[in-house]
Amino acid sequence: MFKNFNKISKKWQKIWEKEGIYKNYKKPKKFYVLDMFPYPSGEGLHVGHPRGYIATDLIARYKQMQGYSVLHPMGWDAFGLPAENYALKHKIHPKIAVSKNIKRFKEQLNKFGFTYDWDREINTTDPEYYKWTQWIFLKLFENGLVYESFEPIIWCPSCKTGLALEDLEDGKCERCGSEVEKKPLRQWVLKMTAYAEKLLKGLEELDWPESIKEQQKNWIGKSQGAEIEFRILNSKFKINVFTTRLDTIFGCTYLVVAPEHELVSSIKHQVSNWPEVEKYIKQAKKKTDLQRTGLTKDKTGVELKSIKAINPFNNEEVPIFVADYVLPHYGTGAVMAVPAHDERDYEFATKYNLPIRQVILSQINPDFNADLRGKKINKAFTEDGILVDSGKFTGMTSEKARQEMIKWLEKNKLGSRKINYKMRDWVFARQRYWGEPFPLVFCENCAKRIKNKKYKKGEFTKGELLNPGWIQIQEKDLPVKLPEVKYYEPSGTGESPLTNISKWVNTECPKCGGLAKRETNTMPQWAGSNWYYVAYLIKKNKKYQWDKKEIKKWLPVDLYVGGVEHATRHLLYARFWHKFLYDIKAVPVNEPFKKLMNQGLILAEDGRKMSKRWGNVINPDDMIRIFGADALRLYEMFMGPFDQSIAWSSDGIRGMKRFLDRIYKLVSGVRYQVSGNKNEKIERLLHQTIKKVTEDIENFRFNTAISSLMILFNDIEKNLQTYKLTNLQTFLKLLAPFAPHLTEEIWRNVLGNKKSIHLESWPKYNPKLIEEEKFEMIVQVNGKVRDRVSAPSGISQKEAENIALSSEKIKKLIAGLKIKKIIFVPNRLINIVISQS
Repeated sequence: MFKNFNKISKKWQKIWEKEGIYKNYKKPKKFYVLDMFPYPSGEGLHVGHPRGYIATDLIARYKQMQGYSVLHPMGWDAFGLPAENYALKHKIHPKIAVSKNIKRFKEQLNKFGFTYDWDREINTTDPEYYKWTQWIFLKLFENGLVYESFEPIIWCPSCKTGLALEDLEDGKCERCGSEVEKKPLRQWVLKMTAYAEKLLKGLEELDWPESIKEQQKNWIGKSQGAEIEFRILNSKFKINVFTTRLDTIFGCTYLVVAPEHELVSSIKHQVSNWPEVEKYIKQAKKKTDLQRTGLTKDKTGVELKSIKAINPFNNEEVPIFVADYVLPHYGTGAVMAVPAHDERDYEFATKYNLPIRQVILSQINPDFNADLRGKKINKAFTEDGILVDSGKFTGMTSEKARQEMIKWLEKNKLGSRKINYKMRDWVFARQRYWGEPFPLVFCENCAKRIKNKKYKKGEFTKGELLNPGWIQIQEKDLPVKLPEVKYYEPSGTGESPLTNISKWVNTECPKCGGLAKRETNTMPQWAGSNWYYVAYLIKKNKKYQWDKKEIKKWLPVDLYVGGVEHATRHLLYARFWHKFLYDIKAVPVNEPFKKLMNQGLILAEDGRKMSKRWGNVINPDDMIRIFGADALRLYEMFMGPFDQSIAWSSDGIRGMKRFLDRIYKLVSGVRYQVSGNKNEKIERLLHQTIKKVTEDIENFRFNTAISSLMILFNDIEKNLQTYKLTNLQTFLKLLAPFAPHLTEEIWRNVLGNKKSIHLESWPKYNPKLIEEEKFEMIVQVNGKVRDRVSAPSGISQKEAENIALSSEKIKKLIAGLKIKKIIFVPNRLINIVISQS
């Protein structure tokens, strides 16, 4: 039995650190493998957390044995709501809480024997780190990609801060689960929509799970269509409407505008039922976007009475409704309603008894559809088809009509071709203490000069002109440090706790030298994680320097591993920042993460998510203490397909411990006695295993790789005297990335090798030996040889029967006859006995 495994693990971890075997970056081929760095919560790790970390460590060891310079760093995403909420709950300062929690996390991670280069460890709350977070923000600002907004935002009353749309899950705060509301607040917003097309196109070149790419595509939500101008009857006003189904415009029977649409307030004196409309608008403003647009939500609205819009294609007057299911930020905040060809419009029109006019017929059965014309329509027909009752466009296909209609709009200057994106700009400010300070001050004097245009050309940046009065801190004065405070509780008023620190707030304008005030909002928790993969590359001696040579050496990240929950948050934000950095030539490649893999959850033995609430959390410290780090590593990789969720099994980890015990017992018992002669069968199995394990590691099929190693070891146990020492060494090398401590102990202490097994070369298979061994199988019918076929050695009788009965010669001989029995002699012949009648 492999005893004192924890003592042995600690021993080798110290030796690896001393020898620096994971810090050899001089090899010409590079491989950058990265974990999504954790935010250090107070609870520490449970056994589900390390699943991805074990996989990246396994890959790092494997790639190093293949001759790569491997970078495998780790750090801490420590700013933001999770850390601050934890600190508030435990009544300690976030800085103290973060430091304590990082120490606990690091202590736990080190027990696994991971290949992390701790010299490159990062912490997003380190001023030396967030100096560069602030620098990137300044670059975004000076390039006109940041603007101040006063529109209503999503507000979490529990966390007492504004949130981005991406911070919601099922319409609730992702962090605390509270119902959110709308609240007008001054905010900083990043112009993420400026990169919508680049973000979309970039997905094509990424080796990511299709489901993640699809989520990002849907979030960006590209729509190609047309923008149409509807004039308001007897008014100077007009409504611009975006649609992807211009071919249905002759079926438009009303328009719908968002409650926030500027037209509504502009023409309110002409609206005969204004009190009713005003009441509806007030109610709508209390709802979140999700509450307004839910598929199961009953569609409501109110007509703007006395107001009509003119359809530019047929000059028909159509009523206008205000309805909360239309959002102000998507398209133009107004839609044309075609109830015969849109399910939502059909539902609304049916409810309010509005006209439903069919103008598209099915191409599959146009005669059937024609019979329905003039009759009551029971369902919206939403597919493309043939146009009817559509003026000169009648008879055209939907696709052709859309093109011709756009030409008509552009010719008559009533609209144009348009592309819209569902994705919104990114609300980037938080009204909390624990976050990166913005490197901006507000100067009244500079605001007046900009508004009165009393400044020299080039004196102000694009961002300063876009946001009059807001002045950038000079790069030489970065970082703007977060002030030390005793009380940091959120105010709940929409103002940051930093507002009350007058010594910090009141400062000098870096532009004119006059009085200025610092921005008191802080950046969201996503800010530091947007570029952390670059930070690992530029950290030297606890300082950071934007070293383009080092960045070029390592980017892009070759393998990125983390949870699927970050698909439309971190992964989208990081790609946005990276593409901007690429545009300003700060990074050499236009995508940060070449390959992405997502790990499935490890559930508790009861099938539920591990949670303190359920009392079903399994601590990895306990598993390592009882079974050892290698057994835990091996089990987590063996328990099922890497990307799928699976329940924990205590029996499973015990089985892995027994497997490792068998290996140690066998090898320590034979030592150098293993010196058998060359055996083709053994060589064949060995090389088939090398191929299988190599391919499985490359494709994240760790469970089947381990199965192959078990099959090989079972054969070693049964035929020990026929295995050579080199065969056994090959087995250990294949096992090394999975069980690094045990294999190192055997390699150096039992077999007497001086160099670490992890610095050995990865085994290569002989293509000739992986071919399946075959024999010539004689096929008899009633004892007479009727055919000879090639078959794999060791096949079962059932497999032999399938091969024999597939032979064309045999099929003809036994056609229509009854098989009485089949006699099989393994690896030699098969005899089919048939009745003669």
